[in-house]
Amino acid sequence: MINVVGAIVSGLVVGVLARYFYPGPVPMGWIATILLGLGGSLLAGFVVSRNSRDINRAGCLASILGAMALIFIGHLLGIR
Repeated sequence: MINVVGAIVSGLVVGVLARYFYPGPVPMGWIATILLGLGGSLLAGFVVSRNSRDINRAGCLASILGAMALIFIGHLLGIR
C-alpha cells in the first residue's frame, strides 16, 4: 500500500515538473498529471535504470524528460 501511495506522489511531482518545464500550455487535470508523471517515470525507468533501485539525479531528470516526451507525443496525436 505504501508503494502505491509513493508512486502516486512521485508521479504527481514528476508530472507537475514536466508540465512546468514544457514550453507552451498543457491543459490537463490532476489525474492526468499523475498518470503523465507515472508514465514518464516508467518510460525513463526502461531507458536509464537498468536494474538499479537507488534514487539518483539522472533517473529523476530522465523521468521528467520522459514525461515531457509523453506531452509532446500527446500534442502530435491531438490528444487533449
